[in-house]
Amino acid sequence: MTFSAIPGASDAPAPAMLPKAELHLHIEGTLEPELIFALAQRNGIELPYADLAELRARYEFTDLQSFLDLYYANMAVLRTEEDFADMTRAYLRRAAAAGVRHAEIMMDPQAHVARGVPLATAINGVASALAASEAEFGISTGLIAAFLRDLSEESALSVLEELLGMDAPIIGIGLDSAEVGNPPSKFVRLYDRARAAGLRLIAHAGEEGPASYVTDALDLLGVERIDHGIRCMEDTALVSRMSAEQVPLTVCPLSNVRLRAVDTLADHPLPAMLAAGLNVCVNSDDPAYFGGHVDDNFAQLEAVFGFGTAELERLAGNSIRSSFIGLERRTALLAELAEWVRARD
Repeated sequence: MTFSAIPGASDAPAPAMLPKAELHLHIEGTLEPELIFALAQRNGIELPYADLAELRARYEFTDLQSFLDLYYANMAVLRTEEDFADMTRAYLRRAAAAGVRHAEIMMDPQAHVARGVPLATAINGVASALAASEAEFGISTGLIAAFLRDLSEESALSVLEELLGMDAPIIGIGLDSAEVGNPPSKFVRLYDRARAAGLRLIAHAGEEGPASYVTDALDLLGVERIDHGIRCMEDTALVSRMSAEQVPLTVCPLSNVRLRAVDTLADHPLPAMLAAGLNVCVNSDDPAYFGGHVDDNFAQLEAVFGFGTAELERLAGNSIRSSFIGLERRTALLAELAEWVRARD
């Protein structure tokens, strides 16, 4: 089956959207229900859902763990390089329509190895789509290996060594999955090894876990960017530090609402984070599960908080400046953003 034969793969319209980078995106979290069923049929997998409606009905989450249970179960349809490539192209196609011009994409290698998929199959499938992304979709990319914090550090180190040994095309490592009870201190050796290998360093912290996890991710792991980080607002000294140091925070508003980290979007601390001078950008996290891609997140922020051109430019500019792209590409994207602002005015 080719990608074009998969339901939902037709080209989306591409309006003149706000140009931006997406820095907090789990590629496995882009698996739409239609693609899950198509890949299951391709691979002869019997799903535990009778139809699309039954699957969609399970997308009501009470907390992070209830989401993770479904997230990992749906990965069962990913078996071949073609599957991973099709999933990645589906995201890139939709991201292009959302105005994404650069994407730093996380994938969970341990989750695939644990279910018997060879590491090379998962990596090569995603990487093959990313290699053609700029030519096909106008999106430059980077691939980040995200490690599951509810597993052991030894497991993470083993997979990292395998990635390094195969010269996998990754630019960095991250830390995701169940945060509570799995502090950054658990992974100091992993981050030391990645740093020695010249990889960029990010980590989820301060979503469900306390503000102290953000501090530890910065001080113990030496991360360059914090994914989520919304609970930093509970520590005024930390907020002052992060504002002074302009530590990037990749915030995912719709995700935070769907996982009950905040009650409603109106309760989200994003406006307060901006007012405090924090370096915040907006991302979609797992868009197939959380009610929208990055453009949907921006649209909801405009509707709920009345964000105008100044706020949109600041958030998009933060995303570009906080990315791991080179100076030439960063300069070009910031110029594109400036042109978008001039056209909007």
